[in-house]
Amino acid sequence: MKEENEITPQARHDIEELARKIGRYRSGTMDSEAFRLFRLARGIYGQRQDGVHMVRIKLPFGRINPGQLIRIAELSEEYGHSNLHITTRQDIQLHYVKLDNTSALWRKLEEKCLTLREACGNTIRNLTASPYAGIDPEEPFDVSPYAKATFEYFLRNPICQQLGRKFKITFSSSDRDAAYTFMHDLGFIPKVKHVDGKVKRGFKVLLAGGLGAQPFLAKEVVDFMPEEDIIPFAEACIRIFDRYGERTKRHKARLKYLLEEMGLDRFLELVHEEWIALGVKSFPIDHQDFLATPIPKITEREEVEPADPVMFEKWISKNVIPQKQENFLSVQIRVPLGDLSSKKAFKLADTIRKYASDDIRLTVNQGILLKFVHPDHLPALYNELYNIGLSEIGFNSIYDITACPGTVTCNLGIASATGLATELERVLKDEYADIDYDQNIRIKISGCMNGCAHHSIAEIGFHGMSMKFGAYVLPAMQVLLGGGPKGDGLGRVAEKIIRLPAKRIPDALRYILKEYEEKCNEGELFNDFFDRLGKNSFYELLKSLGEIKEISQEDLLDWGTAAPYKKEIGIGECAVPMADLVSSVLDEIKETINLAFIASKDEQWVEAIYFAYSIFINSAKAALLSKGIPTSSQHSILSKFDEAGNAGTLFKLENDVSLCDHVLRINRNEPSSKFTDLYLTDAITFYKMVREFRDAELTEIN
Repeated sequence: MKEENEITPQARHDIEELARKIGRYRSGTMDSEAFRLFRLARGIYGQRQDGVHMVRIKLPFGRINPGQLIRIAELSEEYGHSNLHITTRQDIQLHYVKLDNTSALWRKLEEKCLTLREACGNTIRNLTASPYAGIDPEEPFDVSPYAKATFEYFLRNPICQQLGRKFKITFSSSDRDAAYTFMHDLGFIPKVKHVDGKVKRGFKVLLAGGLGAQPFLAKEVVDFMPEEDIIPFAEACIRIFDRYGERTKRHKARLKYLLEEMGLDRFLELVHEEWIALGVKSFPIDHQDFLATPIPKITEREEVEPADPVMFEKWISKNVIPQKQENFLSVQIRVPLGDLSSKKAFKLADTIRKYASDDIRLTVNQGILLKFVHPDHLPALYNELYNIGLSEIGFNSIYDITACPGTVTCNLGIASATGLATELERVLKDEYADIDYDQNIRIKISGCMNGCAHHSIAEIGFHGMSMKFGAYVLPAMQVLLGGGPKGDGLGRVAEKIIRLPAKRIPDALRYILKEYEEKCNEGELFNDFFDRLGKNSFYELLKSLGEIKEISQEDLLDWGTAAPYKKEIGIGECAVPMADLVSSVLDEIKETINLAFIASKDEQWVEAIYFAYSIFINSAKAALLSKGIPTSSQHSILSKFDEAGNAGTLFKLENDVSLCDHVLRINRNEPSSKFTDLYLTDAITFYKMVREFRDAELTEIN
């Protein structure tokens, strides 16, 4: 992977803009909500601790090299608390970063080709992919070039800077679906067809999946979409989501709800209508535009004995997998809770340079995948990992519990996910050291219902909540069973079984495992066992744990804490609403006008047209807000402006032109110099009309 010390002009502009807006926010000249919206789209997320922030580093498809790992570790020591947190979206987060240090931190990341842009907020989040892409023995082809091209196409793209909510895209490497396409807004699974004696590449496409409080499984759009169509299709989908998606009720603002409301057929009709407005109707992927992993040179075997011969053999059987490349293996590293100290990161980077390729992949279960390891080097590699403290067996097994930071740093955390995960790992290690469920059972724990740890697609899942007992409030967990991937874009959502006090969850796990061990048929997978016994059977199994007759001092403590439990939920920033202050909206339009002129000057017609579209939308929104007229989507903004104009509440356009029709010319015209000039001129004219209307309104008020 190429490393550059030269920062791109676009990145330099981003960093300078961040520093400038921090200054405006500090001086009180920028509205706090507008600033929050801005910083989130730059990967800066508020923590539950005052004065510090989480910084999320966007790592497309989880790919990172040793030099980048070292740089992140250095920054964690300089600006954070010396910990790198690996997320289920294959990012790395640094916590406890002061806001005024974020622009300097970003600059040092960009020197290593790393970005914060669109890592949080109402944007396209980090694009994920199967970590096994390029080495998967079952893959039809390597999806890495496609993931890279998609990431680059949408980064800083005007269509996805201020969506109604976040949007998630993933690529799996094979039908095994290690990237969980079924829980994404857009999921792609590689397929091939033989046409006229030639192999044609394409993808099965899944649409509108999502987790959270109400999980939805994605719908299949097509079983084979030609490779050159996937990026235009994705852009058209995002445009429709941007225009019609809910923006007022945040909990209903995901694509899954829009599709539920309008139906798949109508959504795809709108996608088809949008095609004319796209800058590219076909986007061939250059298979050579992705630097393939350099295969390490084979050196002579190091004659070393494993530090722990017994555990070494188990480690090979559980953490080492074959690659499709002959004579090479991949090593999967468990990272408990996804937390990697900076000291371990430095040592790991040095180890990787000796024994593996520099193409490191972070995994959706918060682990690390090393590629192109020669079999002869396994003992030496194991010893180094053993000395670092990264040689634990059972990658992606029942022992490898996924957990979000929860109440440690997140405003939305209700009960401790990491504290419970630590205790359950102890229980499994001490009491179930000999079980061999491989990937039959996985445990995932989220600190709230939002699902950052994927609890609703786990065989055994928990999410944080609270429960009352008289005058007391106890930390609690919802128990979910029976979720997981089924392959080829199919999945199953776990069933909610029962809510239990957090301190009784270890016993709940013991009950579940005992039931499985005693009653399962030979070779029966856990989810099949769950289906056979039924949801009610497990409720009856666990019901006694939820019957509270009296509480002990222990029940008042959450896992990993010494102080009595206190439910503290702040304002979540997973997807903030747009700032609704009229003046703030109008001020933001000024910046959009400038961006539109720059794009037009550079002959970037699609970008300039979409900036003009945003000028129309936000100008109309400001006018409606000034009269207290609520809106729920961009399309409703246009419709309600026309209604208000006809009712005399707002001004009407000349010649009784419908604003809705006027603005939606965007999807009836090819992007061109002529249409760009006309559309942008009209947008600015409309903005000036709204500004004059607002000024007159304020004059009346004063």
